[in-house]
Amino acid sequence: MKLTVNNQLVGLADWRQVWLSPLKIELGTQAKQRVAESADLVTDVLRSGKQVYGVNTGFGQLAQVRVSADDLARLQENLVRSHAVGVGKNLPDAVVRLVMTMKIVALAEGFSGVRLELIEALCALVNHDIYPCIPEKGSVGASGDLAPLAHLAGVLIGVGEARVKGTVVPAQVALSEAGIEPLALAPKEGLALLNGTQVSTALALAAVFRCENVLSAAIAAGAMSSDAVQGSDTPFDKRIQNVRGHGGQIAVAGVLRQLMKGSEIRASHIACERVQDPYSVRCQPQVVGACLDVLRHVSKVLQTEANAVTDNPLVFADSNAVLSGGNFHAEPVALAADYLALAIAEIGSLAERRIALLIDAHLSGLPAFLVKEGGLNSGFMMAQVTAAALTSENKTYAHPASVDSIPTSANQEDHVSMATFAARRLHDMLDNVAHVIAIELLAAAQGVEFHRPKRSSADIEAIISMIREVSPAFDEDRSLSADIARVAELIGAGRFCRYSESVLPSMNL
Repeated sequence: MKLTVNNQLVGLADWRQVWLSPLKIELGTQAKQRVAESADLVTDVLRSGKQVYGVNTGFGQLAQVRVSADDLARLQENLVRSHAVGVGKNLPDAVVRLVMTMKIVALAEGFSGVRLELIEALCALVNHDIYPCIPEKGSVGASGDLAPLAHLAGVLIGVGEARVKGTVVPAQVALSEAGIEPLALAPKEGLALLNGTQVSTALALAAVFRCENVLSAAIAAGAMSSDAVQGSDTPFDKRIQNVRGHGGQIAVAGVLRQLMKGSEIRASHIACERVQDPYSVRCQPQVVGACLDVLRHVSKVLQTEANAVTDNPLVFADSNAVLSGGNFHAEPVALAADYLALAIAEIGSLAERRIALLIDAHLSGLPAFLVKEGGLNSGFMMAQVTAAALTSENKTYAHPASVDSIPTSANQEDHVSMATFAARRLHDMLDNVAHVIAIELLAAAQGVEFHRPKRSSADIEAIISMIREVSPAFDEDRSLSADIARVAELIGAGRFCRYSESVLPSMNL
């Protein structure tokens, strides 16, 4: 992928591509001009002798301390060094690539007062697949993602570490690989790099893309389970969805209808006496559709934030103004992440209930625990317990992070968003749900195969074939742990998105 940043809106599909694979990035002519004008205004302000926060003052509660002209470069470097206090595992390269690209897009808008040289150094790192080592913990999501972004900024000045082709090397070695020298930061540049919501937003946006993979697999698994238990597709009739009117519900029902179209199993029991199916089958459009609506809403919020200017103060060259505000406060990201957490938990909750249905011979009409010679074999008994454990764990993760503000910087920053954790915990939840749905896919494939020689729909049979490539049929007891992991990898690789691509935000925004 090649991305020319020229003050245009970067779309969700492009952000997904940035997450998926390395890219080449450059600035367009208009962006370069706006950056130069913004940097010139900072120089003019300094010459005028005006006091401007973060340019010739201290930071946080020390904002009233004036810094002499001789110490301005040291001020910015000290800011980067002192704020690089993150802890924990390093963020994945895919997330760091999103962070760096978002920072380039934000700085290139021309409201941050940085030099073109700084942005081009960031571009050089991205273009050479060099990713600063950014610890995942240490940000409260206000005044920007200060600690993690300090680790990013540190590499530009030759401090810290970076990954080059998967190997961790000192920052100066990484810069040499990119063909650049360590930067001497100009006034405002350290602050412009550290202020911003890019880490929170990148984590949340990566969760959106992973959630698309998970939701697609959940719809496929739900269709398979419905056929396995000889459920009715009448609840998916478009007339039912249309009179309620929710877009997500209408979309999910349409995908379910397509997935089940032409099933011999469904045709074999159209005239059966069963009146209604359990909610986990019958209400899939209403539940998963509502989750899709959440995903669509969150995607729009994050697309806006990914293109936003979120540092402080902001430099408006067209009106010769430098204004201090609070765009660094990541509340929009925190609330969006908390909202998405609820949807992720519900996707897993419904899938777990269908697994319980599949293994219950009294409700499913299938052999108990989906295995021949039950008693001698325990079948999917414990797989459902694992699904229940993961589903219950996600209930705790779903507690909102955004309501847990804690004051920092001697009460100067007295309300924070906790957006970074709000977004980061989504990935633990998605890991859990991917495994829950993997278990359902295995169980549903087993259930459909008990109806042989009748066949399911062409799509469901294709899905079963995909599953059987990594997990053979369950004829007698064996450990399913490796099978679950392999099917979860299929989910993570987006192998089920083809069945739902018409409804996924990153393919339609």
